[in-house]
Amino acid sequence: MLQVMDAVSKIGMGAVSFESAFMAQRVAQRAEIDQLGHVNNAVYLHWVQDVALEHWYLLAPQEMQERIIFVVLRHEIDYREPILEGEAVELRTWLGEIKGPRLPRYVDIRKKGAKRFAARSLTTWCMLDIKTRRPKRVGEDVFTAFGLPKPSQDKVVHGGDG
Repeated sequence: MLQVMDAVSKIGMGAVSFESAFMAQRVAQRAEIDQLGHVNNAVYLHWVQDVALEHWYLLAPQEMQERIIFVVLRHEIDYREPILEGEAVELRTWLGEIKGPRLPRYVDIRKKGAKRFAARSLTTWCMLDIKTRRPKRVGEDVFTAFGLPKPSQDKVVHGGDG
């Protein structure tokens, strides 16, 4: 499980940019290292999902978790530099422009104190009704839980790749 860090944002509320992102921390473990001597690409994907779920479970009320579930539609990951065994990393996540049931989520993975990312991702999540498993438009209750401004009729939401 990821260790939650509150230094970047107040308990993950209003996470819409790198600066306001929810942050968690991880240390690369021996079992995560591949034959090239660095964190395996599949591990980055695991970290991306872990930090997204950590953010969701921290902010969503229990009743919301019991009626909504998210599935991944698409992952994009850019790798810039390797992370080695024992290196501490910071994972920051924030939300992009929410449209209908689609909720884009950015994740920045960097070595602790680094100026640039080691890897970054954009994942498009789709919100589903947990009983019917059908897509469901992201509602005001979700915006409120994440501390985001409610969408206007004309334009949905903010966000971006920081």
